[in-house]
Amino acid sequence: MRKTRSPLRAALSAAVLAPAVAVSFAALHSGPANAQAIIVAPSAPPPPRVEPLPPTRAGYAWDPGHWRFAHGGYVWAPGHWRPVRAGYRWIPGHWVQHGPNWRWIDGHWA
Repeated sequence: MRKTRSPLRAALSAAVLAPAVAVSFAALHSGPANAQAIIVAPSAPPPPRVEPLPPTRAGYAWDPGHWRFAHGGYVWAPGHWRPVRAGYRWIPGHWVQHGPNWRWIDGHWA
């Protein structure tokens, strides 16, 4: 025998689930500018590596290499070119100490 839900119970379930579904939908369908995951590392990153700056490339901004935290340790991510956004300047990503941990702030156009 199948139980049927009362209209009140169905309405309460919908009211509780709607915000979670809306947040999940927004997270899945937001643009790349809003797709930043919060990366937290338990220790400071190593000093940056010195990378030779490649020749300038018209229409592109250089995003320098950085240490990223993955699988319990730091891994070097080499620099790369990003297409320029007219009227903006590129702010490279960087690590910021937050209490005993370190948090990665994604690079962005400002």
